[in-house]
Amino acid sequence: MDRNGILLLNKPKKMTSHDCVSKMRRILGIKKIGHTGTLDPNVTGVLPLCIGEATKILQFLQADRKEYIAEIYLGKKTTTEDLDGDTIEEDHSDKSFTRTEILDVLSQFSGEIKQVPPMYSAVKVNGKKLYEYARKGIEVERPMRKVTIHEIELLSTEEEFSGTQIKFKIRALCSKGTYIRTLAVDIGKALSVPACMSELTRTRSGNFTIDQCQSFEEIETNLANLELISITNALDSFKKIEADTILEKRIKNGGLLSKADFNYDRILFVNKEQVSLAIYEPHPRKEHYIKPIRVFNISKR
Repeated sequence: MDRNGILLLNKPKKMTSHDCVSKMRRILGIKKIGHTGTLDPNVTGVLPLCIGEATKILQFLQADRKEYIAEIYLGKKTTTEDLDGDTIEEDHSDKSFTRTEILDVLSQFSGEIKQVPPMYSAVKVNGKKLYEYARKGIEVERPMRKVTIHEIELLSTEEEFSGTQIKFKIRALCSKGTYIRTLAVDIGKALSVPACMSELTRTRSGNFTIDQCQSFEEIETNLANLELISITNALDSFKKIEADTILEKRIKNGGLLSKADFNYDRILFVNKEQVSLAIYEPHPRKEHYIKPIRVFNISKR
């Protein structure tokens, strides 16, 4: 097995993203592994794991769009905005919403929106993570953040949603930093009922989909034939230039290159075997040059 690349894990429930990294380190016997973005313990789905030299591209994969399938629970509000928290408000009255009413509300959250991050989150305020305040029972003012919901769709097929507790599923394609828990709460506010998120699955992260992911059990069973996604394929949105032998040597040594020859915002240089060599960007101080921001040390296999 190649020891440099991306492994797509279908994250199970009841494990943190860090737990998943630790377990994969034991399975593969490789210490240098990182994940591309935290998923809460009870969230399942796409968790790209960067292995070996691929840990150098974590920041580029973290910025990608994410897609989720979420279950919205109308009738309950919790401290964590999902079912893991303590209940702070419940509405036991009979409620009824038509499909059109739900669709009209969902349309309000399409495009750029503002969110207040949940108290139980890793967003920092005054140098401390919000969940550190929350665990002490302290609620602090959180700045609104702009996020983008590129697509939002009602997946449940009912024409009418009624009862004391109502659940329906949505699909959301969104920007980095979007809290689906908060989206659930805000959908409830728009319908004038307390709400939270009862289930969440990440179905896409960038170009990686849940159909490509494997469970821990599948990975362990297929360990001898395990194939990683190469850095080159993972960065297929980058401008790619194949380097000849002379240029390859210069790149491996971290040399500056003339911007006149390579006038692009970001370049992934590869060798003739399509193995990634380095990522270059314009030099911040020397306007006629580009400089390496990541150099990969991947042996030819």
